[in-house]
Amino acid sequence: MKKMSGKQYSFAKHRRRALDLNRTRRAKRARTRLMKKKRSARPRLSVFRSHRYIYAEVIDDQKAITLAHAQGQLKDAFAVGADVASKAREKKVVKILYDRGRYRYHGHIKELADGARKGGLQF
Repeated sequence: MKKMSGKQYSFAKHRRRALDLNRTRRAKRARTRLMKKKRSARPRLSVFRSHRYIYAEVIDDQKAITLAHAQGQLKDAFAVGADVASKAREKKVVKILYDRGRYRYHGHIKELADGARKGGLQF
């Protein structure tokens, strides 16, 4: 067996750590989604955030359909929340579950929730 240099060993160690983090992140996400699905018959407002944009959609998990969706730049998170709320209200959805995913309830994620509340959704 060939010996690894210090640089190669360091890379392999960090690669294993990254794979472990991805595995735990996926498991945590699946666990929280499962608990939310079990707890409530309400549709959920799911949020995804990239470096530049923010996406929100209202999903009915029992029927496996998307009821409403909206997207926009991060700086317009409040407007995206209000937009998805108005589209959800058109479909007669008022009470929802807020699924922030792996993001902390802070900053743009909080702004989107505030916009959705202002638009008439109840969490």
